[in-house]
Amino acid sequence: MDNRGVRILGIDPGLRFTGWGVIEAIGNRLIHIADGVIATDATEAVPLRLKALHDGLAALLETYRPDEAAVEETYVNRNGSATLKLGYARGVALLAPALLGISVAEYAAKTVKMAVVGTGGADKDQVSMMVKRLLPNATLKRADAADALAVAICHAHHRASRLAWARPAA
Repeated sequence: MDNRGVRILGIDPGLRFTGWGVIEAIGNRLIHIADGVIATDATEAVPLRLKALHDGLAALLETYRPDEAAVEETYVNRNGSATLKLGYARGVALLAPALLGISVAEYAAKTVKMAVVGTGGADKDQVSMMVKRLLPNATLKRADAADALAVAICHAHHRASRLAWARPAA
């Protein structure tokens, strides 16, 4: 690890809107780099929307060159078709960084909320408020971007814990 720490891309996948956020973690310090949303055209066929999502993620990976990526896990709901489409988007979100050799971690929504807010039952407003508090320069134009930054923050915290446990005792 160099002086800049580790750069993390967080992704909140969705077929209509995929949120993304990039942070740098230097020790316990988190620095906001960028955030936003990749939107696809709901009138296009699913394969074209998935291609647009992949192309958008590939451009982000080229621009921000993250060291690691983290993706929120899919929750299953009663609408099987919606869950399946979310799964497609999640597959693209997992694949894009992996194609470049970037390690990808996955986190359940409750784990992300627990890491950022302190409770797994937090709502979107609470997550957004805490992300803004932790990363005051974040733009957060949509809740999807806040969720993606929350995934990146969660990964930074879990990563730091894993590294601390991996250090040999003195």
